[in-house]
Amino acid sequence: MSETSHASHTVRSNFFAIVSRMKYIERWSLMRNARTENLSEHSLEVSMIAHALATIHNVRYCDDVSLMLDAERCALIGLYHDASEIVTGDMPTPVKYANPTIRDAFHAVEDQAAQRLLEALPEDLRPSYEPLLVSEGAADEALWKIVKAADKISALIKCIDEASAGNGEFRSAEVSTREKLDEMAQDMPEVSDFLNEFLPAYGSTLDELL
Repeated sequence: MSETSHASHTVRSNFFAIVSRMKYIERWSLMRNARTENLSEHSLEVSMIAHALATIHNVRYCDDVSLMLDAERCALIGLYHDASEIVTGDMPTPVKYANPTIRDAFHAVEDQAAQRLLEALPEDLRPSYEPLLVSEGAADEALWKIVKAADKISALIKCIDEASAGNGEFRSAEVSTREKLDEMAQDMPEVSDFLNEFLPAYGSTLDELL
């Protein structure tokens, strides 16, 4: 690469400095937590679960190679799926979906936050990151569906962890989250497999796990 070409790309960007602030965004802010969970922790967990769901789908339920999911890209979307909350904060689900007006308004705010993050990137990199930050109309619609299921599983794991710590605050959240996952599992057998095979170990002690 010539010196002139290199110089053309030395534009300072705030994008990754902004993304690094995920660790400061606390989730479940309206709930009494035995242990707080930040957005960075949640995103990592969603990324790993999304990768697992896509892998289960490919290995067990996809006979057509052309229809297999890109598990690695699924994990990458999982890492960035809630990045807009760096700007908006974590809006509790009961508030976010209280009625259609609030839901639509908050979705618009999320879209604006995602655009703000994209604008923090150098212009030539934005097309590569837009599918990781914006789900609406995304070419990776099937992968976003997997990530949304992984997001719900992560929420259920949080409920189980809180119950294991003797905190009853998450009881209703656990019930509603399990119901949503049961609904998803009707046409996503990989979700059912994860819940049946991997979820029971959550809440166990380290001695029990090892």
